[in-house]
Amino acid sequence: MPAARKVIITCAVTGAIHTPSMSKYLPVSPGEIAEAALGAAEAGAAIIHLHARDPRDGRPSQDPAHFVSILDELKRHTDAVVNLTTGGSPHMTVAERMRPAREFVPELASLNMGSMNLGLYPMLGRFTEFEHAWEREHLEKSRDLVFKNTFADIETVLEIGREGGTRFEFECYDTSHLYNLAHFRDRGLTQGPLFVQTVMGLLGGIGPHPEDLMHLRRTANRLFAEGHEWSVLGAGRHQMPLAAIGAAAGSHVRVGLEDSLWIGPGRLAEGNAEQVTNVRDILDGLGLEIATPDEARAVLGLKGRDAVGF
Repeated sequence: MPAARKVIITCAVTGAIHTPSMSKYLPVSPGEIAEAALGAAEAGAAIIHLHARDPRDGRPSQDPAHFVSILDELKRHTDAVVNLTTGGSPHMTVAERMRPAREFVPELASLNMGSMNLGLYPMLGRFTEFEHAWEREHLEKSRDLVFKNTFADIETVLEIGREGGTRFEFECYDTSHLYNLAHFRDRGLTQGPLFVQTVMGLLGGIGPHPEDLMHLRRTANRLFAEGHEWSVLGAGRHQMPLAAIGAAAGSHVRVGLEDSLWIGPGRLAEGNAEQVTNVRDILDGLGLEIATPDEARAVLGLKGRDAVGF
């Protein structure tokens, strides 16, 4: 029998979409975020996708000062790959969103592959009581929001990566984003194996139907026939079903409270580690093994944890 395929689990521990009043389990302070990240790594996540928040009110923040203690804890206590966001929050300027990757030169950073409408306001139908005024405004303003990621913006982030040896998790929310990535590949602006994260189920992007997943898969296979690493991210209640379908079809997987607050119908996940454990059980049931951090580094061609700026 051939060896089992190794699947990379990414855990996105807090993000910038959900707000503190939605779940008491959402990590907000640097200490909570670091603890959540370490728990996810211990449960089996090879990659930690990292955002930070202002500890005063839980507002998403790309201030490098809010990352320092988190990164220090992760560097000292885990060998997991740290993946810093350049997406930040869709309400931020592009210059704001790039600050952590520019300052900390991580092994891996996220890169959104196109501008898009991003509607968060439907969550106002589920969540009605908020501790902080910014939370309702954050959701309501998404009715008239374009998440800006122009070709010039993407070129700038790619240049930051080239300068520091940072590679990218290319976040593709729709078919056009795969074509955008192929455009940059054809121009020679990306290097090494492409890590393609297909993002499904957010209003403004492609939907969460299994046929949508397979359409993205077919398109990526055609555009990147020379090879790429494919990962699946399902938003909200679609997180685990799409992870299972994707993994069965050959993908890596991403989970975490950034993408979904839930662990089952009507039941909030009590932490990121719970979601990692759940998806690990799914992978085990499919006869798949999880990749270690060093195996993930080898597959993605990363520079190594000793070559970062933190």
